[in-house]
Amino acid sequence: MGSAVITARAAATFDPVGRSVATARAFVRDTLQGWGYDEVVDDAVVLTSELVTNAVVHAGTAADVLCLRTEDGVRVEVSDHYPEREIPLQSSGLDFGSPDREGGRGLLLCAALASRWGVEYTPEHKHVWFQLDLPERPVGIRSAGPVLPTALLPVADERVRVAVVQTDSAGAVAAWNDDAVFLFGHTAEQVTGKQLTDLVAWPHTPGTDTGIADALRLSRWEGSYGIRGADGRVIPVYASHLRVRDTQGEPSTVCLLVRDYERAVLQSPVRAPVSDASADRRAVDPFEVFIGSPAPDDLDGLLQRTVERARDMLDGDAAFLLLATDDETELEVRATTGLPSARQRFARVPVEAGAGRYQSARMPAVHEDLTVVPGSVPLLVDTGMRSVVTVPLKVEGRLTGSLGVAAESAGRYTNEEALRLQFAADRIALAVESARLGELERLRRGSLSFLVEASDLLAGTLDRDQTLALMAQMTVPTLATWCAVYTIADPYAEPFLSFVLHEDEERIDGLKDLLSSIAPPDPVPTPGARVWPAPARAAQEAALRVSTRTLARDAPLSMGAAARTTLATASAVGGETVVLPLVARNRVIGMLTLGKPADDHFRQEILELAEDLSRRAALALDNARLYSERMAISQSLQRSLLPPGTPDVPNVEIDVIYRAAGEGNEVGGDFYDVFPISDGSYGFAIGDVCGTGPEAAAVTGLARHALRLLAREGLGGPAVLERLNAAILDEGARSRFLTLLYGELWPQEDGSALLKVVCAGHPLPLRLRQDGSVEAAAEPQPLLGVMDDLELYEQEVVLEPGDVLLCVTDGVTERREGTRMLGDDGLAEVLSTCTGLTAGAVAGRILRAVERFAAEPASDDMAILAMRVPEPQDF
Repeated sequence: MGSAVITARAAATFDPVGRSVATARAFVRDTLQGWGYDEVVDDAVVLTSELVTNAVVHAGTAADVLCLRTEDGVRVEVSDHYPEREIPLQSSGLDFGSPDREGGRGLLLCAALASRWGVEYTPEHKHVWFQLDLPERPVGIRSAGPVLPTALLPVADERVRVAVVQTDSAGAVAAWNDDAVFLFGHTAEQVTGKQLTDLVAWPHTPGTDTGIADALRLSRWEGSYGIRGADGRVIPVYASHLRVRDTQGEPSTVCLLVRDYERAVLQSPVRAPVSDASADRRAVDPFEVFIGSPAPDDLDGLLQRTVERARDMLDGDAAFLLLATDDETELEVRATTGLPSARQRFARVPVEAGAGRYQSARMPAVHEDLTVVPGSVPLLVDTGMRSVVTVPLKVEGRLTGSLGVAAESAGRYTNEEALRLQFAADRIALAVESARLGELERLRRGSLSFLVEASDLLAGTLDRDQTLALMAQMTVPTLATWCAVYTIADPYAEPFLSFVLHEDEERIDGLKDLLSSIAPPDPVPTPGARVWPAPARAAQEAALRVSTRTLARDAPLSMGAAARTTLATASAVGGETVVLPLVARNRVIGMLTLGKPADDHFRQEILELAEDLSRRAALALDNARLYSERMAISQSLQRSLLPPGTPDVPNVEIDVIYRAAGEGNEVGGDFYDVFPISDGSYGFAIGDVCGTGPEAAAVTGLARHALRLLAREGLGGPAVLERLNAAILDEGARSRFLTLLYGELWPQEDGSALLKVVCAGHPLPLRLRQDGSVEAAAEPQPLLGVMDDLELYEQEVVLEPGDVLLCVTDGVTERREGTRMLGDDGLAEVLSTCTGLTAGAVAGRILRAVERFAAEPASDDMAILAMRVPEPQDF
């Protein structure tokens, strides 16, 4: 230390454990305060914290701390026992790299804060030392200072007068001393009982957001405001407030006021300004050095560094930082140190505290003993902290967050620490808000992309079960650890647990059992997420029962698989659980339940994103429900248009293949039917209504039922079709023309079959003989539904044993691939290869030929009716 005379020394050794860092900070703080070096305590504590951390955490050795006092300052040496010979300096000069990196950060702080510093190496030790010079103390503050000549003392115009004003719990003046009468001109009788705020001309210290009404409720406060005198003039004053209570417990506030230019009488000492001689060396903002320099978009890193440095600055045992929501009604825990962060992160507390708490987070506050009012700071409940100081983070008058430092001992902090922490919070508030807005913008962009993708996925299915699965898969693990979807079938039904998903598939069954054992959440239509404590409570109770039984058996190692599953489920479900209503078309159709693991919370942005998702999912789920209901109705009606079955015709094989075009259609414009008419005779039909879909299906139903009814009345084929034609025309604008092949079948005793056929505008039936020849089995006649007067006739066809009659609709013959079409010739060619096949095999070969002809799905309905007279069996 050159020629400086050492007047005192103090030394201590700290074990290589994490707690030693806090102990070393306390040692240096107590030592320097005992020497009267309050001006350099903060810098010394911060530097010691970094260097001891390097020793006990990074080097893993004990740390020796030596404090040396001189008349001009203090020198602190920190030594570890990790041998190192290379000095960490680059050939081009001092280079510590990024301030974010852990290595070298202590030396960076030394370079920024210390008057002088250095590193010394030996084979067994490494010494890092720094020198802090005492700044010159300005005259007139309440702290020890040098003895000054009378001429240098502050000048007062007259005797310094200190007004003493006491207000009751409502802010009304209860006491007004003689100096107050002298300064302001109001007598005690004139002001007693009036609100002090009525006498205040401008209500707060310029440059701050704390009004006089707020200041009167704080435990301690210092600042400036103006009092309007009896003559109407405004007297600027500096005030020091102290809130006390009488023996009956009634609170009141004692205010000491002096003229503003005499504020040195009351003003608490503040950190001395940096001297000009060291201005260049200390151009770095001290609090910016405390927090390091995280990347501008690294909000979590910035917040974590802030709480760590705030704790170091006030030598606390814990620190926390909360960010305000957009509406400034709640604060969300975003960074802590010295507290169980996993339990506290993203927990929310109100900005305006309720009964029994310390007013509002919008104002600085010193909590001297939290055990006096249990629960006054919810964040610190059951943490062992007894005293805490909290200050707001504000940007342009708007609350953006709250910064707090806590200690395990009571009465640790005073108004002085609150002022120092507020100064630090004011310096960091804008950087925090800028990083928060950057993170929010990135989250919103990601949320928009997420919602667009979710909308596409939900719109891509109309299946209810698939929609439920998509809802859960989109939330886990992106938004939550687990998810459950409850559905409500109708307004009077109970919610039903329809789908459960956990990011760990092995826990799904346990989670499902747990949720099934408790009552579902109430289907409240109020938008937004609401906390549902039942799953966490049920999980804790189940875990407690398992633990109790295990301890009773005194054999925890023999715990069964079921018990282990219960404990795992309790851990997975023990965090925050929220419920979002699924509302579609002004009706609650279900609930989306999201959960976190034990002691974890949702952040506000995630809940807002989940709310947006729930609205989209609700509409998709309701659309799937409506589609399923309508599909069920449609399919039921369509099935009624199909014949109940193909009758067994003696000595004749009959097989039918039917394919309706369009999604979800079972019946379209093509239809078929085979039915008994009377003993020994059967009717068959195959037709094609113009178009496809429900309108064509309606005409299909009319034609099929009319054919059966008319045929059983004993009418012949031409008469049946003529009456059907009249019925179609009677439909008016809903009518559609119809091509129809209708015939009657009589099995003969000689093994053949007699057919009488009428082909009304339909593709001609084809007859396959045993020799492989194919020929048309009827002649074309006019189609139905176009002309009133029809003259139709029937033709007889005899099928010999081995012969096949093939009847198709134009969906078969008009099958296209580009400009090619299968056509009648192509169909005849395929049929010619079916000699010797059964009726079912013939129909199947025709269908495969049609499907292979073109790669694209069929755009028209298809019906294939094959009838074959089997050959006699040889015995």
